[in-house]
Amino acid sequence: MTGADGRGPDLGALVRAAQRGDALALDEVLGLLMPYVGRVCAPIALQDAPDAAQEAMIAIVRNLHQLLAPEALFGWARAIAAREAVRFATRRRPRPEAVDDRPDDRDPELATDIRDVLERLPPGHRAVLTLRHVEGLDERSVAEILDLPLGTVRSRLFRARHGFRAAWGAEPH
Repeated sequence: MTGADGRGPDLGALVRAAQRGDALALDEVLGLLMPYVGRVCAPIALQDAPDAAQEAMIAIVRNLHQLLAPEALFGWARAIAAREAVRFATRRRPRPEAVDDRPDDRDPELATDIRDVLERLPPGHRAVLTLRHVEGLDERSVAEILDLPLGTVRSRLFRARHGFRAAWGAEPH
């Protein structure tokens, strides 16, 4: 299914086809979502990111029929992924021996330093930082995704930024 511009799939039509039970359309939707869901889960769930992403994808498949605005697929999936990542991160203790050996096209040393600093923050702080600064969402959207009051998001964001800066200052760069 090609979009009106002739480039790439028409996301709305693809999602509607998947909702009607078209297995090929569902496979294509999942193929589009998997890398994105993984990127949302990674900085929140850390070493449990693959498990969180898998659970998020299962929830997406199970609930795809409930998505009323197919064009909002990525925002809807982001909310599911963030909640799953927080759930996994709060359920398990960090395992310091876990190493992320995925290549980073930018600066792998910087990526490792950032990950080390993020590991020191509580999962709720990682979630608000990721959604606000990586995903670029405003505080109200973060509150909706995490199902938290706006004031709670603002205070967590303040504490998360402070904790990140403090931990970053203690890091040898």
